[in-house]
Amino acid sequence: MRKSTSAEAPSGKHSTRCTCGDCPHGAREGHRHALSGFRQRRDELAAGEGLPAALAHSPGASRQWVSDELTRAARTVAERSREEGAVRLAALWRHTVVAVWGAVLALLLGQLLTAIAVGWSAARTASLVAAFVCAGLLSGAAYLHRARGGALAPLIGEDNRLSTSRTVAAAWIFFAVYDVLVLALELAGRSGQAERRELLAGLELSQGAGLLTVLALSCAIAVFVRRTVAVRVQHQRLQKVRADRPRASDLLTDDAGRGSFCDVQFVLISGVAVIFAAVRLARQPDQLPDLPWSLAVLVVVSAATYLAGKYAEGGRPVVLSVVRAREIGDLHAPIRTGDDIEIRGAGFVPPGSDEPDRLARMVVRVGAVHVPVPLIPVGGGFANPTDSTLTVPVPVEVEPGKVEVQVVTAAGVETNRYPIDVAD
Repeated sequence: MRKSTSAEAPSGKHSTRCTCGDCPHGAREGHRHALSGFRQRRDELAAGEGLPAALAHSPGASRQWVSDELTRAARTVAERSREEGAVRLAALWRHTVVAVWGAVLALLLGQLLTAIAVGWSAARTASLVAAFVCAGLLSGAAYLHRARGGALAPLIGEDNRLSTSRTVAAAWIFFAVYDVLVLALELAGRSGQAERRELLAGLELSQGAGLLTVLALSCAIAVFVRRTVAVRVQHQRLQKVRADRPRASDLLTDDAGRGSFCDVQFVLISGVAVIFAAVRLARQPDQLPDLPWSLAVLVVVSAATYLAGKYAEGGRPVVLSVVRAREIGDLHAPIRTGDDIEIRGAGFVPPGSDEPDRLARMVVRVGAVHVPVPLIPVGGGFANPTDSTLTVPVPVEVEPGKVEVQVVTAAGVETNRYPIDVAD
């Protein structure tokens, strides 16, 4: 266990902050402390500070030493980040339970307030009992899956991110289960034969055709997207990097954290449709919500847009050209062992892999020799590697002649092989 560290408080007094990593606060502070130290070290090395005097005469050796130092520090940051993610994920089940029972309390207060004017009814009782049953089931599931995010565990994808398609499908499934449970409880509380027949008539297909269509489509989209992503990753047509922990923003962003149009429109339109169906259920609790076909078609178009966006995203990284990296003042010359080469292309840094430890995983295969891509720091970031260019030295183990250059990204995807001539 890591010990607590002391930090200088604003008042000048020393305050102890836990960085043990065994509690949410300690894990967060440990990650923040490691990240702050890494950024400070990166900026120092970018300014040329802290370099050993013995390496000052050799640019190649000093660059390799800087890259190794940053790689070691980046691995520490990544370890702290994974610890923070695991602790936050393990504590998430409590938040989901609180949110579920908070929603039940809000429903209870709403029913009590609206019953003042019109009086209590069997439908209100059924809705509250159904809410308590659903909340109990979700709480039990959250406890059983407390190490994987509680009730949100089925919504977390293989890349440790919240899945937009699964979340939308889960929203429709939960609403349908709650609706049918309310109708079942109402049916159990009805005594008259005519009332029961009227309630059963509300379950006919003509009443809930729109709702069932949207529900079936959402579930099919969730399954199809999972299969599509898995197949594209296996065939190296899509680069996926595992996240440290799931975040709510995953529902509206891509793997790099940028807002995604396809995800945003799918969540918004589906959310509005669920709210509309919930209002219809509140107005007519004795039948399935009659979701208008115009709204159902709107959800279908939104789902098709989301699916097309998922199928079109990504792509395999590609090497377009390889040239000799020339410093200002250098003479023109062919590529020889020991020279730096600049690899130009696209897709070298997969979305979500811009963290230093993942950048350090990139490798360039020059012939039969694997060359780690050196981290070249600049103020606030890195000059190498980037998504479109990589700079690596040609190792002395490479035999002169025609050799092939290939990049292996942090996601494990290989680019095309690009031939170059290494002069003797």
